Amino acid sequence: MLALGLWGLDRGGMWGDEGVTFLVGRRTVPQIWHLLHGVDAVHGLYYLLMHAVLAVHPGEVTLRLPSVCGAAATAALVAALGVRLARPRVGLWAGLLYAITPLTGHYAQEGRSYAIVAAGVAGATLLLVRALEGRPWWPYGAVLAVTFLLHEFAVLVLCAHALTLLAARVPRPVWAGWGRAAGVAVGILLPLAWVSQRQSAQVAWLRVPDRDTAERLARGFLAVTPTGVVFWTSVLLILLGLGAGRLASVALPLLVVPPVILLTVSQFRPLFHERYVLYALTGAPLLVAAGADWLVGMVGRLWLDGHRRPSGRHTDIARVVAGAEHRPRLVGALAASGHHPVAATRPPLTGTDRTTGAASPPSRPPKRPARTHLVTLAGVLALAVPFLHGLPAYRNDRLAAHRPENLAQVSALAGRELRPGDPVLFLPSFWRVTELAYPGPFAGVRDLALAESGARTGTLSGREVAPAELEARLAGVDRVWIVAQSNLLPSRWVPGDPVDRVKLGVVDGEFARRRQYVSGRVKLALYIRRTPPQDMVTPAPALPSPAPR
Repeated sequence: MLALGLWGLDRGGMWGDEGVTFLVGRRTVPQIWHLLHGVDAVHGLYYLLMHAVLAVHPGEVTLRLPSVCGAAATAALVAALGVRLARPRVGLWAGLLYAITPLTGHYAQEGRSYAIVAAGVAGATLLLVRALEGRPWWPYGAVLAVTFLLHEFAVLVLCAHALTLLAARVPRPVWAGWGRAAGVAVGILLPLAWVSQRQSAQVAWLRVPDRDTAERLARGFLAVTPTGVVFWTSVLLILLGLGAGRLASVALPLLVVPPVILLTVSQFRPLFHERYVLYALTGAPLLVAAGADWLVGMVGRLWLDGHRRPSGRHTDIARVVAGAEHRPRLVGALAASGHHPVAATRPPLTGTDRTTGAASPPSRPPKRPARTHLVTLAGVLALAVPFLHGLPAYRNDRLAAHRPENLAQVSALAGRELRPGDPVLFLPSFWRVTELAYPGPFAGVRDLALAESGARTGTLSGREVAPAELEARLAGVDRVWIVAQSNLLPSRWVPGDPVDRVKLGVVDGEFARRRQYVSGRVKLALYIRRTPPQDMVTPAPALPSPAPR
């Protein structure tokens, strides 16, 4: 996962959301705190983390490194869950499958918090399993609290964990321990949830998800490739993995519950985006790997049934191996009676000599058959096939053109076309992030609408002048450069901000586009006034008076 995350990490440009992370992360801590009172409170902890990271070296690669590390940690935690809930080869296959899933690689290279949130949820899930085996609950609650502060929609994982407890039929004391840990984490989240509720206009662009949205999410979650034999094989293995006992009781709720809840709520209030529930993806590779393990075991049993029955010695070895691979249940009857479930099921490390009564050295575990290692290797090679098949898609995802826009490209065009003193407008004002992320090419230009910078006013893109003043400024120019949403001008969109309404109305009504350059959602365009402004028209010389006759 680390290798795939570092591959092509410097793709030559940030897109809009990454630009916001970059410009906010480079502000001082008091400036970031000022900003969070009005916008982006949900990303506050992440911005503070990025402030520390970018202080080391402000660059695009540094911006994305925390996400790469978060994805690598998630892959390791998925593997650890597979080992703990099933067996080592299930963990190995699940971790590798998570690493080569395209959706994982995409967000591993985003300068946003979602890959780190996935690591937090995977870590909390592993700590949940450990707590159900008798470990303390406070590490689980602490990791949950930090994860919720990184993104508040991670709180939906509590519903998945509650379903896991129901499936395990845990006793009342276990519910009490879980409830205290989860309650503390939710209590820490509540002030952030209250502040972010007042900033809900930031997600007004989201739309009600439909069947296509759910289908795209399922295809992105369930397979290395969204169509074809690999996809349907993954679906089949997931169905087989549902019989994996306690692994399924952990992985299935994690995979299904958070997306279903957010999709359902979004039918009434649109809040859904796949990145908000990226952490749920960690359940899919566990089920696929468990299904593959079940299938291998079934084939192995059929193969053995077709040969002669093994000798008594071989039968004893097989029983010992099966016992050694046995893992303790999450919570069983021993937990209900107060005994430590792990200690109760762990075999003694030493024995006693029956003749002398002295302690005998521990017996050596039987060697695993070579066939087990061959099966594990075969599973790894099987994962390499779809990865190599999808290699062109992985390569394309690492191009800047695969993101919504490339701010570096727009800024480079601005540096080539603009001259010092040229008037510039940003429409809507959010696209001032282009200049803030790459200020060099915009040096010396005249921002007609800007009154105060974002760092001083606690905003992302700064405070703009009053509509009347902007109209006066526009009246004195005959050409203006626009950095705007690519589908604007002309457009039927009516901005909510009165200053943006003036920009759109004056430019669309009094100017004509001379040329433009488009990069995804953003464009750089030159507009020329259709008729020169009145204060720039040179009056015609007066005609001489006729001579008296």
